[in-house]
Amino acid sequence: MPSYQPWCHGNITRSKAEDLLSKAARDGSFLIRDSESIQGAYALCVLYQNCVYTYRILPNEDKKLSVQASDGVPIRFFSMLPELVEAYYSTNMGLVTHLQYPVQREEESEEEPEAFNLPPQLPPRNFAANDVKEYDPKSSEQACKSLTDTYLMRLQHMDLSSVPEEHLLAIQEYFRTSICSDAEQVQNGYPTLPGLKKLTMAICKNLNSEITRILPALEIFHRVFEQQLSLGTGYYPRQMSGDSGQFVSFRLEQLTKLLYSIEDKAKSTVSESVGHDGGHRKSLIPTVTFEVKQESLGISTKMFLKVDVESGKLYFKKSKDGPEDKYFVHNKILQLVKSQKMHAKLAISVETEKEKILRKEFVFENAKKREGFCQLLQQMKNKHSEKTEPDMITVFVGTWNMGNAGCPHNINSWFQCKGQGKTQDDTADQIPHDFYVIGTQEDPLGEREWSDTVKGVLRNITNISFKQVAIHTLWNIRIIVLAKPEHENRISHVFSDSVKTGIANTLGNKGAVGVSFMFNRTSFGFVNSHLTSGSEKKIRRNQNYINILRFLNLGDKKLNPFDITHQFTHLFWLGDLNYRVELPSTEAEYMVTKIKQQQYQELLSKDQLSMERNDGKVFLHFAEEEITFAPTYRFERDTREKYAYTKAKATGTKYNLPSWCDRVLRKSYPLVHVGCQAYGCTNDIMTSDHSPVFASFQVGVASQFVSKQDLNSATQGGIQIMNSVATLLTKSKTKFFIEYHSSCLEKTVKTSEGENTEHSEGSIKVWFGNQVQLTPIICDPEYLLDQHILIFYGAFIPYAGEGCVALRAAQFCYTEFQITLTHHGEKTGTLTGGIQLHTSEGKTTEKLYDFIKVEKDDTVAPKGKGGDSNKCSVTQAHDISNPNYMGVSFQKGNVIDKGWSYSMPPKNNPVTGQGSKEPRKVGHDASTCSITNPTGEGEQKSEMFDNPLYGSMGKSHSRGKDQDHQQKDQLIPADPFFKQADGDLDRPPLPTPRNRSFTCSETKPQPQPPTPLTLLPSVYKKPVVPSRSEGGMGPNRPPLPSKSRPGVPEPQITKPRDYRESSELQSKLRPPARPAQPQQQKDMYAEVPKLGRSVK
Repeated sequence: MPSYQPWCHGNITRSKAEDLLSKAARDGSFLIRDSESIQGAYALCVLYQNCVYTYRILPNEDKKLSVQASDGVPIRFFSMLPELVEAYYSTNMGLVTHLQYPVQREEESEEEPEAFNLPPQLPPRNFAANDVKEYDPKSSEQACKSLTDTYLMRLQHMDLSSVPEEHLLAIQEYFRTSICSDAEQVQNGYPTLPGLKKLTMAICKNLNSEITRILPALEIFHRVFEQQLSLGTGYYPRQMSGDSGQFVSFRLEQLTKLLYSIEDKAKSTVSESVGHDGGHRKSLIPTVTFEVKQESLGISTKMFLKVDVESGKLYFKKSKDGPEDKYFVHNKILQLVKSQKMHAKLAISVETEKEKILRKEFVFENAKKREGFCQLLQQMKNKHSEKTEPDMITVFVGTWNMGNAGCPHNINSWFQCKGQGKTQDDTADQIPHDFYVIGTQEDPLGEREWSDTVKGVLRNITNISFKQVAIHTLWNIRIIVLAKPEHENRISHVFSDSVKTGIANTLGNKGAVGVSFMFNRTSFGFVNSHLTSGSEKKIRRNQNYINILRFLNLGDKKLNPFDITHQFTHLFWLGDLNYRVELPSTEAEYMVTKIKQQQYQELLSKDQLSMERNDGKVFLHFAEEEITFAPTYRFERDTREKYAYTKAKATGTKYNLPSWCDRVLRKSYPLVHVGCQAYGCTNDIMTSDHSPVFASFQVGVASQFVSKQDLNSATQGGIQIMNSVATLLTKSKTKFFIEYHSSCLEKTVKTSEGENTEHSEGSIKVWFGNQVQLTPIICDPEYLLDQHILIFYGAFIPYAGEGCVALRAAQFCYTEFQITLTHHGEKTGTLTGGIQLHTSEGKTTEKLYDFIKVEKDDTVAPKGKGGDSNKCSVTQAHDISNPNYMGVSFQKGNVIDKGWSYSMPPKNNPVTGQGSKEPRKVGHDASTCSITNPTGEGEQKSEMFDNPLYGSMGKSHSRGKDQDHQQKDQLIPADPFFKQADGDLDRPPLPTPRNRSFTCSETKPQPQPPTPLTLLPSVYKKPVVPSRSEGGMGPNRPPLPSKSRPGVPEPQITKPRDYRESSELQSKLRPPARPAQPQQQKDMYAEVPKLGRSVK
């Protein structure tokens, strides 16, 4: 409901509704609750002769409501619930009895003000509530006299010069006599307040008659805009008469809603009549020209690149006003490759008319210009794509503590990501995001006012009328989600909820609001929280976070065993988290000096949120983009030049040191694409003591899938999970099991109980030697590779762990994994195992986010005549990569541990990217692939993917406690039989490296002592699997014979030695003089069963 109604109880259960009605104990008592089975429907519950009768209230296609009453009664439609309720006060409407007595919500004093976005008003101190409950006449008289005296005294201290005398006398009379009778009515269970109703009717007598006079005209005008005219009574039959007995406030609400509806329908009708679809203009994004430099034979030449998104053309011009005869259309632009060494350099791969591939390299004015160009090209590819559904969208996330102040006239910079930090180039100003998610705290505006404000700003910037997906408010904490109109039919399963974390978790001045929905087959969750304030209260803030995780009810109800950190493909957490910079108050001036010098690293090292995340206490496995902007709190209002870090209080001076209170964090499933394009704060919005914070993300999404394969002839697929071993941080003797959940599975699969063995102090090991077979509903690789398996690890006691495995990890072969198990935000253990994927043959299409790559080592292309780069030089698979998609994009930011790792081969994608003519066919049934990491890039990958706008920051970020030594170890496949063979039940599993492997070997080698990555021979740096560039641009070379391929060291017969705790690791191991000769093909396969269960 958009506004408060006493009979509307929202999302309560059927049994709760029956309890409330039984307490009322009067025929004709009623309430309305949300339907438990049909989304958007309601249930009308009526009490008659000690029985509760429930009637469904269902919306039709036009979103008008009707009651499923007795047969033979004409069906009536209503625009709003209050109108429906008013109509059913009449008799003979098809109900068992007409509506008479609305049943109030429980805890009325707390819940009612929330709907008006105001905190609950405390009663006067001299009003003894306990006395009212007792039937003591003397106490009641004292309470009544106290009420009368209190309000008459307040009235005397007000300026009453503008109040008519008759109205003033009526108000004084109410406080002298009628307020006591109203108090008695409430005491006896009849909260209708007849005295107040009489007073308002008297004061608003002329207004009431005026509403009655103008409503018919407005109703007729409203009905003109209806597509289908319906005969019969009007919309407000009961409101037309002046003696309807309704509160004037209720009638004003109907009038306001009717005016809003008229305005919306008129705008929509006028727009449609002139062909102005949703406010779009003909050219949404104007053409943009970039000045670049191109080197040829050592000579730098100035050129101009003109991007026309609407026509889908990229022009190459030698002068700004030169001819536009040389251009490439969108489908001939194959790939963009960013240079990692030169942050302003970009290579563009295009296809000529003769189907030749050209690689043109340009240097932009700066890195921001390069990013703006890439965004425009990506927008062009997306706009003119032949795909019916997008595979990548952009999401704007903003948070602002408004400080209980109104909104300034111009807040465009917030939505355009302008200000400090990682910001977008001016050329990207008019590129609209697909979703806008805005969270506010201490927001004094009403929902309708704020929604109209945000929509108006976006309409001015993008000329698009965005659709509201959801809005949810808890006191002054609010979240609103807006989407492009074209996505309206792709959004489903919208849920919203709130959690109070104020005093005793009962007050909503602190807490969280959340919204979740499905976009095609990808789930999104957004949480806006306002946590406890005060520099010394970080422990309470940590507990606020845990409470929100436990009680925020969003997403698919089938995933109730999992908290919200595992329920969504992408989860974004924003808000005023109130974590402070932990320095003594005497350092205030020193902090301000550092901020003016833009030297933030020393202050960020004392940031409470970063330190708590490093210790694994909050936001475990969340990621945050690198902070390169000034603290957003606490400013003097109306300026951003001065921090107001002192505050005078009765107890003394309180210090609020400059801090990064306002943050945006995110957590996504493994191996999905997500990249941050902007993260910063504004400079020009100064009405609050906080600055608004913005963040912009590119997010990979999965479209609705319809298999084109013949179900009868398609190969039966399957998912095998084997060799599962869990290390749990408990000494419990109970038996544990594993549950596998996924929308791609026919049903939830539960394993048998595992075998417990004691492990190190405070933990146990649980072995699951049996292979688990999971059956997917669709076996097409295009569908399965986008799926994830949620793992619930539990027992018959309140102890659990949750994790997630990506099926894409097993795209090429059997893959080992290690995941961290968590529960309510805390680590509960780890789970290791292997996963094997069997799919039918099918084509996998290129994704839009693979259009842009990052090249680590620049390769020099051969120069051609006329200043153009000729045929593209081939770049190896380990040279060009998409860091976001490969799961290592957050190493440069403030993230400690992803919570998962895989041993994986490189993606075998052609460099032609989106422009590939034929998608490759894939049939997955690999069983002999074991992965190591011979590229030797374990510790240096963070530098490869550092933020190009701010240089390498990898050295300034800390790592997880156990991540360093895990980088040095190879992952050994778990062997279900090695317990008996080795006789060592307590041997811990070898840790999994955090970074994924880049080389795929043909065999599974025997376990060996882990070799330092830096000591391996240089021949290992060439992968065997062909890269995208080899597939699309290089000469066709036959694969190397098996004997000439770089092999792995010859398997050892002796038991592998564990060097993890040995200080002799560097001195004992030596690189082999040359790669050992691999065994014959038949011998290689013969050795596989020695490592683990056969996957054939």
